[in-house]
Amino acid sequence: MGSQSYSQVLFLCLTVLIGLTQAQLQQGFYAKSCPKAEKIIQDFVDEHIRNAPSLAAALIRMHFHDCFVRGCDASVLLNSTSNQAERDAPPNLTLRGFSFIDSIKSLVEAECPGVVSCADIIALAARDSIVVTQKITHIYIYMLVSTITDMGLQGGPYWNVPTGRRDGTISNLVEARSSIPSPFHNLTTLQTLFANQGLDLKDLVLLSGAHTIGISHCTSFSNRLYNFTGKGDQDPDLDSEYAANLKSFKCKNINDNTTHVEMDPGSRKTFDLSYYRFVLKRRGLFQSDAALLTNSVTKSTIINLVYGSVENFFAEFGKSMEKMGQIKVKTGTQGEIRKHCALVNS
Repeated sequence: MGSQSYSQVLFLCLTVLIGLTQAQLQQGFYAKSCPKAEKIIQDFVDEHIRNAPSLAAALIRMHFHDCFVRGCDASVLLNSTSNQAERDAPPNLTLRGFSFIDSIKSLVEAECPGVVSCADIIALAARDSIVVTQKITHIYIYMLVSTITDMGLQGGPYWNVPTGRRDGTISNLVEARSSIPSPFHNLTTLQTLFANQGLDLKDLVLLSGAHTIGISHCTSFSNRLYNFTGKGDQDPDLDSEYAANLKSFKCKNINDNTTHVEMDPGSRKTFDLSYYRFVLKRRGLFQSDAALLTNSVTKSTIINLVYGSVENFFAEFGKSMEKMGQIKVKTGTQGEIRKHCALVNS
């Protein structure tokens, strides 16, 4: 009888241990189940980001928006069906890269059907696209700056992406609307939304550093130019010379919803520290950028980054990206491995 009880306890312990093991992300999760998966993703990203470098910013933004709603589970990719899904929420209407992820998924499915999650594909593609950003910058651009190192000639930041995420089956527009940080948010709201995901003020500053690449529509900041408090005024926290330039050459009226503006003027294809320099000069494009100067912790973090090395920024940015990529992940038997990223399995 004692021997039987011991066996039952041992079985339960092993079951719990296996469950805990399954519940953890790990490097090389697909090493046996789909050994070519990460190489397939990397090769596709390397080939296509060279022809469409703006997609790097789009993919990292997609990863960010996905993780802030129900965790990093690819719920942002789901189409609306009987309910309105995340991708139709206002913060996600300008997301790009859905077909890019679908193309990767098709390649991986052809290699290993039903093995690699869409959530892992987003996380890996976001990282790989940032790594390759510097490699596509023409050499003459480097000649225009004071130091080659500061332009990141060695490539964009790299971070580990442990895998094993599973895909969610629920996607809700209302949750996306309330959980995703907005370019209009102040520091208090930003801090709350980040804290809800287990991220701190340092993470807020570092992840905002992704604004060093990519573009924005005028509608994301034109209120700062034309109607900041509802009285036809301009945001006093926005550098007046920069504001005048934007009004004259970019967003010529508050209703302009087609013009694209660089978030990091003159350096939008290069992952570097210039975004933070613009923020310190009160030339951050968004209200959320300006908000980073309203708190002693976030402001000092920016100053330390600017007066540090680009290698340090890359390392710190990578740590925050790895941290973000593990928000409320689904592992083990949770969720599913979608056959098509836009649809839950039937």
